Amino acid sequence: MIISVASGKGGTGKTTVATSMALSVKKITPLTFLDCDVEEPNAHIFLNPVISETERVKTVIPEVDEKKCTHCGKCSELCAFNALAVLDTITLVFGELCHACGSCWYFCPENAITQKEKEIGIIEMGRVRDINFIHGKLNIGEAMSPPLIKAVKDKISPQETVIIDAPPGTSCPVISSVKDTDFCVLVTEPTAFGLNDLMLSVGMLREMNIPCGVIINRAGIGDDRVINYCKAEHIPVLMEIPLHKKIASLYARGIPVVDGMPEYIEQFQSVYHTIERVIRS
Repeated sequence: MIISVASGKGGTGKTTVATSMALSVKKITPLTFLDCDVEEPNAHIFLNPVISETERVKTVIPEVDEKKCTHCGKCSELCAFNALAVLDTITLVFGELCHACGSCWYFCPENAITQKEKEIGIIEMGRVRDINFIHGKLNIGEAMSPPLIKAVKDKISPQETVIIDAPPGTSCPVISSVKDTDFCVLVTEPTAFGLNDLMLSVGMLREMNIPCGVIINRAGIGDDRVINYCKAEHIPVLMEIPLHKKIASLYARGIPVVDGMPEYIEQFQSVYHTIERVIRS
């Protein structure tokens, strides 16, 4: 079973939920934790894994042989991401924009374009309290995180339950992270901004046919519009975490909620069992 934890925007408590859920669920089932928020991974701050292995992740970008290139412009016409620009006497390659689709080198009439490897980041793997921990770190300045996210997800073992800490938002990195997961936990807060971003996330997941439930963080602030929206859309509210000074203090010190407030372990385990029932129904 693969559970992703996502949110329509940053700062809602997504990683707080993902790490505490992992520490609670590992008492029930063998668990792998993936931090796919590769542009800004921070789950390791709360879990403190012992990293035992590092892998470099590469993608491919086009390399133009100017001796063969006739500057016909075919490659730039085909590229949907504007990763190539053909001038009168030179073809420019913008590797940061390349999605490695292969169209340019496949269709080049002069066979002037080949593939060149480019390192985009690393994967670090380790263990923490009987949890397999894996996260990706995108190189500074890299724009394309989905290939690194895919490389992190390729480490998933089908024998274990997996919890994925996805990036915030609803763009390509999030889609890459939640793709092929069995259930997505959406973390939000009961505010107008929280509701707006929750609606965007629900729309994304419905397009991907992924069932979801909601955890409301900082419950007690704002209003009831998130609750009313979930009721109207038949989305289960899995848990409510109140605005609590102690939780904020734990977060500021990099301590998982369930370590500082173990009374939450049972609640996170209950969320896990609810997700199990939804998936099996």
